[in-house]
Amino acid sequence: MRIDLASAPGSPERPNEDWVSASIPAAGGGVLVALDGVTPPRGDDGCVHGVPWFSTRLGGRLTELSGSRRDMPLERILAEAIADTADAHRGTCDLSHVRTPQATVVLVRWDEACVEHLVLSDSVLLLRGPGGEVTAVLDDRLDRVPREVLGSAAATDALRNAEGGFFTAAADPAVAARAVTGRTPRGEVRALAALTDGASRWTDTFGEGDWAACLDVLRKEGAQGLIGRVRALESDPLRRPARGKRHDDASAVYAEL
Repeated sequence: MRIDLASAPGSPERPNEDWVSASIPAAGGGVLVALDGVTPPRGDDGCVHGVPWFSTRLGGRLTELSGSRRDMPLERILAEAIADTADAHRGTCDLSHVRTPQATVVLVRWDEACVEHLVLSDSVLLLRGPGGEVTAVLDDRLDRVPREVLGSAAATDALRNAEGGFFTAAADPAVAARAVTGRTPRGEVRALAALTDGASRWTDTFGEGDWAACLDVLRKEGAQGLIGRVRALESDPLRRPARGKRHDDASAVYAEL
């Protein structure tokens, strides 16, 4: 088994709001977690802790539960991790605030029988089969929101964790039921990768290659190699800047099973 991961902040002046981990529990198999903390618009978000604190607490709880509670499905693990994280700052923060700290989620767990996955919001999971074919597991609800709507903070807030909008892991455990989930026989997965949207730009923003090519870069150059390629593209003065931030937090985890 080979596991490689890397994470880089979008700016040295700001903390990295992504959180990634990979573990091999004593019972066997493995767990992979990737979170992309959602940067709120400037102004109040009702929380005294901030997004990095939230991503760290939620990511740590997801890793722990996924490895120690093999009897629990991933959506229940996400629900419990959200509830536990909410309880950790319920007494000091306004968790009803629409911009309360939140994150996208990729959660993968495997053993000798199957590979389980969960994806919530716009991070990406890639699965490579024994014949080399690559499947991208996506939650595309945010992509369905018109760009002009996302250009307005108020309009985006109205769709955040709301029917007809998009969903992230925030303070409501019920959002776990909105995640994209699935199971694949272990023999049908040779490699997998999780990318926050700062790393998936190589494919979905800059169009440098399809998802299979992206997974090839991870295999040959590692997670840091892919992130380095993205940073070079972002810095190219001949290219149009990516939507949103020119440089976003970027994280990737690659595993060969």
